Amino acid sequence: MNSTPEEERNNAAEEDRTKTEPESISRREMLKLTAIAGTGVVLGMSGMATLMSLKRADPGPGSGAQAAKPQAGAGGAVPFYGLQQAGIITPQQPYVCFAAFDILHQDAGQLLKLLQEWSAASAVMTAGKPRREGGDVTSPPADTGETKGLSPSNLTLTFGFGPTLFQSNGKDRFGLASEQPAELSDIPPMPGDRLDPQWCGGDIGVQACADDPGVAFHAIRNLARASKGTAAIRWVQNGYIGAPDGQTPRNLFGFKDGTANRELDSEAARSQHVWAASSDGPAWMANGTYLVARKIRMFLEPWDRSTLAEQEITFGRLKESGAPFGKKNEFDPAPLSQFPASSHVWLARSAGTKMLRRAYSYVDGIDAGTGDWDAGLFFISFQRSVKRQFIPMLSLLAKLDALNKFTSHVSSAVFACPPGAGEDGFVGETLFRSGSR
Repeated sequence: MNSTPEEERNNAAEEDRTKTEPESISRREMLKLTAIAGTGVVLGMSGMATLMSLKRADPGPGSGAQAAKPQAGAGGAVPFYGLQQAGIITPQQPYVCFAAFDILHQDAGQLLKLLQEWSAASAVMTAGKPRREGGDVTSPPADTGETKGLSPSNLTLTFGFGPTLFQSNGKDRFGLASEQPAELSDIPPMPGDRLDPQWCGGDIGVQACADDPGVAFHAIRNLARASKGTAAIRWVQNGYIGAPDGQTPRNLFGFKDGTANRELDSEAARSQHVWAASSDGPAWMANGTYLVARKIRMFLEPWDRSTLAEQEITFGRLKESGAPFGKKNEFDPAPLSQFPASSHVWLARSAGTKMLRRAYSYVDGIDAGTGDWDAGLFFISFQRSVKRQFIPMLSLLAKLDALNKFTSHVSSAVFACPPGAGEDGFVGETLFRSGSR
């Protein structure tokens, strides 16, 4: 009997983890005109009633989600529903609007209803289907309206749950504490961190990516609007990338950033390094992943005064081509001995871990205190294990990276991104099914 795609992924995750063949990652068309539809979806079923129906039905992990992996579609639309959430392995769009929300109550039923509403609204917005406006001019419009007449712009919305959604100050807020993954905890303090608590954490993280910055912002704006009284935005970060089609983007230091992603372009590599398996625990996270977000301030003024030789030795690659030292091309294989000791690339590779990077540059104006640029890298990564993949690499970089004198980490957050939703379900359904037992 032929194996299902899910069985093949699980089998691949248990095979020899050294066999991955890099393939090229294609990027989507640049900057298409975009459009969005309205949100404000209201569901008739109460949260608690839905909890009971989930408990009775209990269809098992991944219900209704046997769709193909999310990819860009014709006409610039990326399906919201699927086995895994879109916006993870989807070819990276040029713009991001990332928001962390805090839940304002401790009612599991209201939380469930919010996730249902957000999922339904996300499906509408990513499809670019306009929501029909009512004729009542005495009420606010159903949609904020700034993207009417545009196409979907390859919008994706990716949701993740923070540690505080499960428990905060030792309190089980929604009866879900027993379902908190062991992987889901704040990144431990690192040397050189200058974290601002107001820019860290969050109960729910939402990543909106699109080919147009207005479309990404519109999606977050409408989700926030639909959650009034239930959730409030804790922090928001906008970002962008710029690169010719099919090429690795460059960061604000002028170096190519994300070369190693090519090593995770096969299904076997993603099963090994990106997607959580049911054997990892908890079961509700199967086909999900863990998101780490770190806002890294870059000190552009001293960097711009550095010589080209110093910049290349610090970063660990040639600036023009992105090639390793002693090589000509960006993707030329090179042993660790080819990279300068204490360089950023050498340390990142010597940690022996891999993760899917999805970083964006940001510019937040001028620092009022120094007059310098408030700009840098909004680092986002997806990995199967935060403890085994991300933390070992970050620990090594924080202690020894030559790049540290030009950077400072100012925010940090970790989110558990559940699997995708079926067309009759919602993101987080597997969690609530587990929690309702």
